[in-house]
Order: sequence, then structure tokens, then C-alpha cells
Amino acid sequence: MDKPFNNKAWFLVLPVVILVAFSAVIPLMTVVNYSVQDTFGNNAFFWVGTEWFQEMITSERFHNSLIRQFMFTGIILAIEIPLGIFVALNMPKKGWGVPVSLVLMSLPLLVPWNVVGTIWQVFGREDIGLLGAALNGMGIDYNYTQNIFDAWATIIAMDVWHWTSLVALLCYAGLASIPEAYYQAAKIDGASRWATFRYIELPKMQRVLLIAFLLRFMDSFMIYTEPLVVTGGGPGNSTTLLSIDLVKMAIGQFDLGPAAAFSIIYFLIILLISWALYTIMTNYDKGESK
Repeated sequence: MDKPFNNKAWFLVLPVVILVAFSAVIPLMTVVNYSVQDTFGNNAFFWVGTEWFQEMITSERFHNSLIRQFMFTGIILAIEIPLGIFVALNMPKKGWGVPVSLVLMSLPLLVPWNVVGTIWQVFGREDIGLLGAALNGMGIDYNYTQNIFDAWATIIAMDVWHWTSLVALLCYAGLASIPEAYYQAAKIDGASRWATFRYIELPKMQRVLLIAFLLRFMDSFMIYTEPLVVTGGGPGNSTTLLSIDLVKMAIGQFDLGPAAAFSIIYFLIILLISWALYTIMTNYDKGESK
């Protein structure tokens, strides 16, 4: 006999729905409202329609920030995903080393974002920073406040240090779910280390790699605090990523209409790319499992 459907269960999620409405939907509607209007103060607004969106889409400033953002995210993913897999493969699977390695890998993730930026800001200083003083002591002219390459290298190294642990821990979880019998069968068949990785370990990590890839894409595409603390978007505008440029426009210049249109376009880019990546990867996963 079928159990009767009870709609009262929806009341259990009602507080979450209300919280999401106040923390996400209502602020989003406020941003949408600003994006189609202009104001000259005194709470007086004037309808401009899609003018701010057209201005942002054709803006060289927006294009340059978007290119820098894609460069940063692409470099981050190209480094952190393979490095995270490598670290996970070399983490101990048994014994006392397991909890020790898990704790050590978790430590960077516990550091607040503004503290991460402060650490690397001091770490890279050429006068008192361990990294900056060491590089300059070896004859390498390192100065992240004046050299564009040094600034990019610093914020990339900072993000790799901070977030590679997340990829490694997710991959390690996928590896831990592989039965020991799989490795024994591969050893009996004389499979090489690469064959074991390709046909046993990598398929088991595909789902967690999808999660890691999407998380790192979204987070790196929205990164703000760390590069702002370290470089402030400089030298010049060389490390002014989308989020930093958006805050400068909204708070520094107080251009609320263009900033609102900027933020909506920014949101849609992240949403569409994340959806496309998820769709492609899940379809590939389904094809591989057949």
C-alpha cells in the first residue's frame, strides 16, 4: 500500500527558503533595479534601460579585466588540478601518516582569506620578507609591487599554496574508495604504474575531480581579498581582476548603475561557464561508464 504524501515536510525547509530570499534574491533584485536606472543623488532615479549593459559589453576596461581573469583562472586550474592529483597519489594510505598528512593538508584551508593575503604580502617583501629577501639575495631582481611578472607569480603562488590542498583532499577521498582487490588484480596482470592510474585510479577520481574543477573555477573566478591585499590590483592595473575592478567602480567611483550591470554580467559568465563545464563533464562521465 502506498504511503500518503505529506506536504507538511515542506515546512521544514521554509526557514532555509526565507533565509535564501533575504540573503540572495532580494539583494539580487536590488542590483537589477540599479542596473536599469541612473541616479544623481537625493534618492532620485531615472530609467536608462539597457544603456549600462551596452556600455559594459563594449567597454575596453571590462574586456581587459575579463582577459586577466580568464588568464588567472586558466593558470590556476592548469597548476592546481594536476598538482592536487600528484599530491593525493603520494599521500600515505595506511598507518599514522594518514591523519598527520590529512591535518597538514587541511591547515592552509583554515587560514582566512585576508590573512592569506597579509602573509604573502609580508612574505614577498624585498626588505623583510623571507621570499623577497632570499630571491634578491640570490641576485634575482624580485619586486611584486613594481614588476608585473613578479606580481602575477606571487598571486598565483599564493593561490596554489592556499587551495591545492582542497583538490588533493578530494582526490584522496576518491582514491580511498578503491578496493584493494583492484590493485592486487593489476599487480597480477603486470600493469604498469601509468596503466594502474589510467584505468583504476583516474576513473574513480572523475566525480571528485568534477567537483574540484568546478569549485576551483568558481572560486578563482570570484577571487578578491587575497590579490587586493597583496598587490591592490597593481602594478598599474596588471592584476586588477574582475572582482577588484567591480569594487573600484561601485565603491571607488560610486558608479552604481554601471557597477550593477557589471555584476550581473559577471554573475551570468560564472553561471553559464559552470553550467557548460558541468554538462560536458557529466556527459563525458556517462559515456565512459557505458
